[in-house]
Amino acid sequence: MNHIAVIGCQWGDEGKGKIVDFLTQKKSISTIVRYQGGNNAGHTIVIKGKKFPLHLLPSGILTPNKVCLIGNGVIINPQVLSDEINKLKKQVGLNHARLIISHKAHLIMPWHIIRDTIAGGRIGTTNRGIGPTYEDHVGRRGIRLIDTQTKIRFAQRVKQELAWNKKLIKLMLDVNHINPQEREQLNLGHRLSAKQIINHYWQILTKLKSNPQIDITDTAVYLQQTQNEGRRILFEGAQATLLDIDHGTYPYVTSSNPTIGGLYTGTGFRPRGLEVIGVMKTYTTRVGNGAFLTELFDDIGEKLRQDGHEYGTTTGRPRRCGWLDLNIIKYAKLINGLDSLAVTKLDILSGLKEIKVGTGYKLGSKKIDNFIIDNHQLEKVKVIYQTLPGWHEDISGVRKFADLPAAAQNYIHFIEDQTNLKVKFIGVGPNRKQIITKP
Repeated sequence: MNHIAVIGCQWGDEGKGKIVDFLTQKKSISTIVRYQGGNNAGHTIVIKGKKFPLHLLPSGILTPNKVCLIGNGVIINPQVLSDEINKLKKQVGLNHARLIISHKAHLIMPWHIIRDTIAGGRIGTTNRGIGPTYEDHVGRRGIRLIDTQTKIRFAQRVKQELAWNKKLIKLMLDVNHINPQEREQLNLGHRLSAKQIINHYWQILTKLKSNPQIDITDTAVYLQQTQNEGRRILFEGAQATLLDIDHGTYPYVTSSNPTIGGLYTGTGFRPRGLEVIGVMKTYTTRVGNGAFLTELFDDIGEKLRQDGHEYGTTTGRPRRCGWLDLNIIKYAKLINGLDSLAVTKLDILSGLKEIKVGTGYKLGSKKIDNFIIDNHQLEKVKVIYQTLPGWHEDISGVRKFADLPAAAQNYIHFIEDQTNLKVKFIGVGPNRKQIITKP
């Protein structure tokens, strides 16, 4: 019995949370694991028309009698996690999964958010301190949950890192020519008070640790025990392949590894038997800067944005929208070793007379059948399109592949033929039950 990894194929926002939530309903799945990223990511689960936006909690949290696990590769803002848990408690009471958090997970501290605010604008970050926290992680300056076992130990670590960060932030302010008015707005005196930080964080952490539905422990040991007992594990990545720090469209990427490699480093666990499902939209979206070859600036692009509700779960930023680029999907297959695909938002294409699909590139007179990771080169590429017939029927109520319009079936078959991957699941709406399992 294989474990499952659900990984985004494009620039994120593919509907991974919906697919994870759907797979969580399988009785054989016992544990759902988030292995990287922070609250710069967002998954929205829709159950009976009610939306549940999640940022740190795994997408399986809404299913009782399951275990949700936050791995060591995830960085945690304790305030955000606490707020998310409290909001969930108001919405569903205690009717949600148990939560286990790695004691190796790093904490986002106030200075990380300040550093991000000063320097993050160039690549369009969310200003939530994600990049600076990962910088300190690899720089061996991070504060982990394991450092919060006692208040004395935590206070020592805060004072050590705060002293260094005050000097760094002053240098950043000078180098970036931040004027006195902007400096005053940053409210550094209050936000960088050791006493304030220690007391505020300790209050939140104490409450989290006292929650009977939360355990902070060595999650690698827990996962190994789960596997030894023959129980099935579902892994979810935040963001997606093209936002990977190593394999994405650098520098317009996140600061962690959403790709399959991040699963291993972000959990300290090797799954014995793993099916990797790539999640992709029937079109392409992107948030932030960087080349986007199939981007649309016309009425069709706006239709995709409005009908697909293409606004960030975390930031609310409008997403850039364009046609499907299959070179991106083939690249995701290469990097992640994909076994199959879950295709979401097929319903959003309803009403289009024709649908274009990017099937390759041309650079000068040369035809290219793979994605180009070099941004400088990517900006010079022309897309080769194939035009497919569209359909007008409302497919949001369809639950069997055979009941889809012929043109919609052909579109799915075209994706399979071009990528040499089987499409297992098809999303035709935002709700949990609006998924077709393809035979």
